[in-house]
Parts: sequence; C-alpha cells; structure tokens
Amino acid sequence: MPPRTSNEAEPAETPAAPRPALRVAVLADSDTRWKWGALTARRLTAGADGPDARPVEVSGLLLRGRATPTPRQLAEVGEVGIDAGRVREVTAVEFLHTVRDEGYDLVVLALVGGGVQAMLHGLAALGLPRRPVVVTGYVGVVYEKLADGLLLRHGADVVLANSAHDAERFRAVYEGVGADASAVTEAALPFLGGAPYRPEEGRDTVVFAAQPSVPASRADRTYLLRRLVEHARLHPRREVLLKLRSKPGEHTTHIEELPYQKLAQRLPGGLPPNFRLVYGHMGEVLDRTDLLVTVSSTAALESLHRRIPTAVLTDLGVRETLGNHHFVGSGLLTSWDRLDGGIRPRPDGAWLAGQGVAADGSYGTAYDTARAKVTALLGAGQLPSLAPYYTPATAPGYLPGILGRHHLAPDGTPLPGAAAPQETGRVRGAVRETVRNAARGAYRQGVQRVAPVIRRMGEL
Repeated sequence: MPPRTSNEAEPAETPAAPRPALRVAVLADSDTRWKWGALTARRLTAGADGPDARPVEVSGLLLRGRATPTPRQLAEVGEVGIDAGRVREVTAVEFLHTVRDEGYDLVVLALVGGGVQAMLHGLAALGLPRRPVVVTGYVGVVYEKLADGLLLRHGADVVLANSAHDAERFRAVYEGVGADASAVTEAALPFLGGAPYRPEEGRDTVVFAAQPSVPASRADRTYLLRRLVEHARLHPRREVLLKLRSKPGEHTTHIEELPYQKLAQRLPGGLPPNFRLVYGHMGEVLDRTDLLVTVSSTAALESLHRRIPTAVLTDLGVRETLGNHHFVGSGLLTSWDRLDGGIRPRPDGAWLAGQGVAADGSYGTAYDTARAKVTALLGAGQLPSLAPYYTPATAPGYLPGILGRHHLAPDGTPLPGAAAPQETGRVRGAVRETVRNAARGAYRQGVQRVAPVIRRMGEL
C-alpha cells in the first residue's frame, strides 16, 4: 500500500452511537414521599449521566389517593430535579401498565407499606422478560409499626435504611421471621443538605416544626400552640415561626384533622406581632433558623445535619405514640419551660453518629453502597422474579385485603374492571379529571370535618 501523502486527509472516525438512557420511574403517594423518592432516584443514579455513561431520564408518577399532593405542595417540596408540571397521576393498575409499556430500568416505590406490597406483587405478576430494579425505603424516622412496615416492603431489590441504627433493626426483623435480609442497605435521608449553621448578629428566630398527626388531640395541639405563642410574648424581639406542612384541605403523608391554622384563629388574645405561620420548603426555613423545636418531626434530623440548635419536646410525655421516644439518648429532650428560660439542648455525639445525620461531613459518601448495589443489579441482566415475604400461602388472611385496596387480585393481576378503557377526547378527559378532583375534595372534607364530629358524638 503506497504511503499517504501530506495532502490526504485522515479517515474520519465513526462517532460512537449514543448509549440508551437509564430510565427511572418514581411512584409516590404524598408530598413528603415524592420528595424522598425523587431525591433518592437522583442520588442512586448520580454519576450515571457523565460524559461516558448513560443519560438518566426520571419520570414522576403520583399514586391516586387521599394524600395525592396538589401542584402547590409539589412546588413547595423544593428542587428535586423533576419538573412538577410533568408529574402525572395514576392508579395502581395504570402504573403497572406504564411499567409494562415503558420499559423502565429502575423503579423507586415511595409509598406507604401496603402500597409497596401491592406494587411488588403487581410487578411480579407482569412476568416481564427483563424487569426493573425495585428500590423502596422510609421517608424519615421509623418509630412505629416497624415489623409491619418492613415486611410489607420485603421483596424489593433494595430496602434503604436511613442510618446504621435503622439498618441493624431492619435486618433483625427480616432474619427474625426467616426472610432474606440482603436487600437492606444503609444510606441516609436523601434531602439532608444546606449550609452549616452560622448565627447572624441581630437575628433570633425560633421555628416550631408542626406535624399533621402528632399530637392528635385538640387539647394537645392547642397546648403546643399556646406555649409557642407565649414564648413569642416572652421574647418580643425574637421571631417565632410556626412551620406548617399543608394548608387546610390539603393532605400530607398523615391526615391532619385539626390544622393549627384553625386553632390559631380561636386562640384567646390573638397572635403577637412577632409570631407568624409559614409554609414553603423546609430547607429555606432552616436557612434562617436559630432554634428548631418539634415533637418528633424529621425536620429535627435536617436541623441536626446542619448543626442548628434543636429541641425535642417532652411537655406531652416521652411516648411511642408521639414518636419522641426515638430521641431517647440524643440529649435533645427538653420542655417549653426550659426553652423559655434560655436553656438549649446539646446533642449527644454518639447518638448522632448512629442516626444518619452525617453532621461530621460523611454525607457525601452516604449513598455509595446503595449506588453500587443498584449499578450491579442494573448490569446483572435478567433478574429473578420478585419474591415478597407475604404470599397467598403465608398470609392468606392479610395479603388479599392489601392487594384488593389497589384493585389487584391475590395473585397480583388486575381485578376485572380495574383497568379503565383509554380516554378519548380532551373534553371527556377534562370531565373525568373534574369529577375526580371533586371526589377527592369531598373525601378530604369528610376526613377533616365530618369524621371528627362523628367521633366526638360517639364519645358523649
């Protein structure tokens, strides 16, 4: 072959074909779980969209139900890397059909335990030749229904634990019933972040992080509100904020029958000028917080991660029903009397180290193990069938009811009539959506107004 002359061009290299995108679906049933699921998906696929890797496409799906978040709630969740306007609402059966048709590589189930169990059986029943990797976990502190919630999540490829403490407890439950515990994987809460606390001259802000269902009674919620308002009156130069999760009529992960907004309207003496009700993204509120007070909100862990002074109240006791028993040994338990007097709790370092707070700077590697496990599963080819602990043989009196609530038969297949025919025409779709929204509004009205009245009548 004659040598190439200087005038001859080098042969052009054939560009490499773009790699197919890593397709991820996040299914959530409340505003908080949407935040957890979307951020978890991002952390599990971080680095997977580099120059030499597959691009990542994340689809957001909301499971239709009483706590389906409103557009306002989605907007207040904060930045999760998914356009809230492109998130769509689905039934359980519609979700399963979407997975069947779209060919997702990874599915994050950000649902209550029963929802996870139903989706696991529904996915298994699809019999896909190449099924997606399935990940689930908890949105915050696990202080109740530990065994029940965990066994309902068993069968996922990865069950995320938010701390070393939780990972140990999760494995103990699975091993204690003879179930495979290999799916349990230690990580951390995916929404920890923000700048470390720095006091600012002239700023003095106390934030009470309210919870929808803790405490539950009118007397207890009124007591907490009254003490918060009294704290504002005792310290007129201090800004006192009541951080609320939702507006009346909206639902979160838990039902709120007695919104603080309504209780505040009936408080004798009105509200002092340095007291305000606030909404919005918790991270933004923490940016200006000098003391975070709560009964047992996960906001306490966000605050501790940023080294913000944090207090967990004992005024109503330290009880499992309140969830503040989780903070035994933390050094954070205190009362309004002590806070009024200027005493600030100091967290116990050993307790913090076991809770996944990562205030020591280790948060950057908290998802490394989980990410590596998911990557290995994605590259493993055909995965074995999903095998939840509960089956029609092991829990014949429990499982059918869980699946039936999502219109699935005991074998995970849709019940007759569960899959609505595809809507045709914009008008018909709009009418269906209007009826659906009206029904949801009526349900919420019943939960918040009618049900409490009926219960009070029953107590007479």
